[in-house]
Parts: sequence; C-alpha cells; structure tokens
Amino acid sequence: MKKVKLLALAFVAGLVTFTSCNDDFVNTEPLSELSQSAVWSDAALAEAFVTEIYAGFNNGGFEEQSLASLTDEAIFTHPGRGITTITEGRSNPEDIGWVSTNLRWSSMYSRIRAANLALENLAEPKFPNTNNIVERLQGEAKFLRAYYYHQLARYYGGVPLIDRAYGLGEDDYMAPRNTWAETVNFIVKDLDEAATLLDGKKLATGRATKEAALALKSRILTYAASDLHDIPTAKAKSATIANFAKPELIGYVSGSRTERWEKAKAASKAVVDLNRGFKLNLTEPVSPQQGTTNYMDLSLARNGGQSELLLARYFTDAKPENGGRIGLYNGPNGYNNWAGNTPVQLLVDDYEMMDGTKFDWKNPAHAADPYANRDPRFAASILYEGSPWKVRSNANLPKDPASQIQTGRYEVINAAGQKVTHFGLDTRNSSIEDWNGSYTGYYFRKFTDPNPAIVDQNTRQQIPWPILRYTEAVFNYIEANLNLGNEAEARDWLNKIRFRAGMPAITATGQALVEKFRNEKRIEMVYEEQRYHDARRWMIAPSTLGRKADGIQVVGTLKPGKTVNVYKYSKENYNYTYTPFLIDPGKENRAWADKLYFLPISRAEENRNDKLVQNPGYTQ
Repeated sequence: MKKVKLLALAFVAGLVTFTSCNDDFVNTEPLSELSQSAVWSDAALAEAFVTEIYAGFNNGGFEEQSLASLTDEAIFTHPGRGITTITEGRSNPEDIGWVSTNLRWSSMYSRIRAANLALENLAEPKFPNTNNIVERLQGEAKFLRAYYYHQLARYYGGVPLIDRAYGLGEDDYMAPRNTWAETVNFIVKDLDEAATLLDGKKLATGRATKEAALALKSRILTYAASDLHDIPTAKAKSATIANFAKPELIGYVSGSRTERWEKAKAASKAVVDLNRGFKLNLTEPVSPQQGTTNYMDLSLARNGGQSELLLARYFTDAKPENGGRIGLYNGPNGYNNWAGNTPVQLLVDDYEMMDGTKFDWKNPAHAADPYANRDPRFAASILYEGSPWKVRSNANLPKDPASQIQTGRYEVINAAGQKVTHFGLDTRNSSIEDWNGSYTGYYFRKFTDPNPAIVDQNTRQQIPWPILRYTEAVFNYIEANLNLGNEAEARDWLNKIRFRAGMPAITATGQALVEKFRNEKRIEMVYEEQRYHDARRWMIAPSTLGRKADGIQVVGTLKPGKTVNVYKYSKENYNYTYTPFLIDPGKENRAWADKLYFLPISRAEENRNDKLVQNPGYTQ
C-alpha cells in the first residue's frame, strides 16, 4: 500500500483514528503514516497535506546566515559556513557554497512534487466541496508550485519543468532543462490560474491569496524583462554568457524586450491598484522622526505597516522556530548576541543626506559627523556608534549604564587617575563575547523587535518575514515605466516612497533617474533579499557585489579637562574620528566572477540526471 508521510502529522493526528481489522497484523496501519486514499478522501487531511507544502518557506530570510552577506549589504561574521565560497568567486559544481535551506535544488523539487500530487488528487476529489475548498486548495497548490519554480529560476535560469508526480517503475526519471522562456511562461500560467481559483476566497494569515499570486507574477515578469535575461544585452556585458552554448536556458534569444516590459508593467500595475500601500498617499515628506517611525512600522509589521504584507512567514510563541531568533543572530555581542550578518560601510555610505544629496567622505562636515542628518531609514535599519538600544543585561549594565551601542575605542580615566584605552562593549576587543563582535563596526537593526524584554538567547520575537510586500511591486512598476520611457509616472511613485520615509522629491531624469531608483530600492528594501537578485539581473554585480567589504574605525579622545570613568557616547566630552577601512582579505577577499550570475547545478544533480546542461562559466 502506498503511503504519504505527512510532516504536518501533529495537525492531523487529532482528526484521524485508526482501527484494527480482525487483529490482522499485516493490515495494521503505521501510526506515523496515513494511506494516500485516506488523505484524499478527507478534506481536513487534504488541507493538511497542502499546508505542509508551505514548509518549504522554512524561516524565510530569517536564517542565521543571510543572503545579505552575499551582497554589498553585509558581511558574515563567523568562519566556515560557505559564504566566502561564493563572495570570493570560488563556487563550483563540487562546492556551490552556502545556499539557504529553502533554496536548495532538491528541496525545491520535493515541494514541487508535493504540489503535483495535490493537484492530481484534487482533480477528482473524493470529499465534499464544502465552501469551495477544492478550488482553494488547487489555487494554493498552483501558487506554491509557481513559487518554488520561481525560486529555482532566479538562481539557476531555466530548469526542468515537471508537472506530474513520478511513480515507481517508470522507464526514465531524467529530464532536460526547459528554456528560460518556457520556465517563465509555466510560472505565469500557474499564477494566473491560482489568482482565478483564489479570487474571493478567505484564507488564514500566511497562506497564498489572489494578491500574492499577482505580486509574484509582477516579480517574475520584472526579472524576465531585465538585462540578464535579454541575451543580446547579456552577451554584450559578459564574455562568460557570450560564450555559453545554450543561451536559451538563461534568457530570451529573440522577441521584443519592449513587450516584456509592457507585460511586467501591467502585472505590477495590477498589484499597485490593490491600494495596499502604507502611507503612500503623501504629497510631501513627513518629518525625519516620523520617517524613522514609518519605516520601523513597516519592518516590524505594526501600526498599519502590516497592510503591505501580501504574503509573509509568521512566527509564534507556540512553536519555537529559529525565525524568531533574528535579534540573537544579528545583534551586538555586548548584548550576548551573535553579530552574524553585519552591515558594511558600502551600504552605510549609500544612505543619502536628509536634503537628498550623496554622503561624501571628502566633505569635512560629513566626515566629522557621518551619522548626522542622514536618511531617516538609516537609524531604523542599522545600529552604529552611539545608537540608543535596549537596556543591557544586569551583568553588563554597570559597564554601560546608558545602554548605547559601542563600536569604537575611547579614552577613559581609571581608578588611579590614568588615561587608558577602553574598547567598546560591542567590538571584537570587548569584555563580552569578543568572538561575536562585528568586524565592520555596525549591527543589523531592521526586523529586530525593540521590546527591551527580548534581549537574551531564550526569548524569541514574532516579527514576520515579508515574502511578498506591496512596495516591491511598486518598485517593479517604477522600473517598468523607466524602461518604457514613462519618467513622470516613475518619479511620482518613487517620490511617494520617499515622502513616507521623510526624504525630499527626486527631480532627476535619464540615467541619473535610473541610478536614483536603484539606490532608493537598495535602501528601502535592505535585507529583504532583493539586492542579490537586483545586482545580478541589472548586471551591475562587478561594480557592486564585487567590491571589497569595508567597515568603520571609531576613536574617541577626551576633550581637554574632561574626566570620564565609565564610557558614554558624548560630543561634549569627546572628539570623535571616523576612518573607513577595508576588511582584512584573510577574513574575506571578495571577487566577482561572471559565472556567479547563476548558481552552478551541483555535481550530485548532474550525476542523477545526465540530461542537465551546466550553467555558464562552470565546467560540465
């Protein structure tokens, strides 16, 4: 008898009872498994099966290692995790490097197989279609299949499109890669059908909806229209792609790029018209303080900011998942956190001044006080020298009664009246878990619950991961308009995003407007797994992802006549100097290679399926 093992067994255990038949041991059903016929004859069990397919989301982007650390957003603190295999350009089929649990080739296909099983069995359901549950589950399964294929596509390009569940005893389990165009069309078709099936259906929080299907369609069509997937453009920008024998696997070799942008625009406009934006109806900038508050409400999904979540991964106290440990993973060592993915100076420098001009280290006023008068989103996203933060633990509070971030070194007066150097509590010279200190002088704040009670390793937060949010679709709409020459419409929507953050309007045109757009998306969507894909599809990775990671050295010297025994950030008592520096290449020596526009298909997958063609730049 075929069995379908359900990882969501705890959910269904209370719904099913097992009975023995004539005490025949052979016919006794294992308590840890349910027969396929039982699953698809019961609406609750069928729903549990589809629910389990969502487990492929894992913890969303709230893993200990973050995709941000493969970009010019952050650097990963701890060694031996496979991050530098990619950032240093050494990725290969034998050793791909770190790939998130929810992005691995085999993981994606296991979820796709589950979606195929669901769709096959729901085609002729054996349970009553109460409240149109069949259509809802079909819509969810189609959305999930499209989602996992879109994950494969944006990392690998065109992939084998499997739309049925293979059974035992088939002659051939191997399949060639489909073209990029076929892969995109397959995803879009699934999403269109999902949107229709889910239209008007009420679903629990965290499940796919019509709105989510529209948002994912906006994303995949925006990617499809981008430079990386227009082969004539990609060949002109990359010799590696120009020499690839099967370019149709990674992009369009013919057709109208204008038509592709028109499709992306229409798909994005369908999401924009949902009017799910948070405070995107402003006609002028809010105050800097309100801009910071607005951005925190968005990232914490509070006070109306949650309206932007078209699909999210939620976490609760009822289940102690690692997605609730983002503060522990990335917070300061002086709070007994692990400082996993720390912002780099490259990112910090890209936050504009409050007047919309660029920050410039060559400007004496900027260099003397680099964190003053910056884009309000900066303070809501990054912890830096002097940032007020949570009250330190009882053990550490005497060392820092002010509970401010300390990322530099400073002069203090000791008990003997001598001037000595004090290393900040949040550095790699700290008296508190120095091995967890930041290499860059910054810490990740975005998505971290500011609740002072959540400061230790045993308390999880409940901030949702934004799988799809409204503002991303707005950026997609802006990008399509820019590529179609509709600058006024693009600027209008770009400024709506800026006004919400307290930033002035953009007036640029032409390429300058494109650069403003790209920087605006970099700042607004920071740490939301956008930069990695954007830099690649825009083909700007050599000049962005390929840059050496850097940090800041902060030194505080006592002003004449000032006496400080316990350090506190104070311009009254200290003169501060800020000096950018490159990360030691022994820690990470970033180097871009054009093969990194796509991940390599692992040797294990090649061995399983000899019909696979390897991606450009990697040996077959």
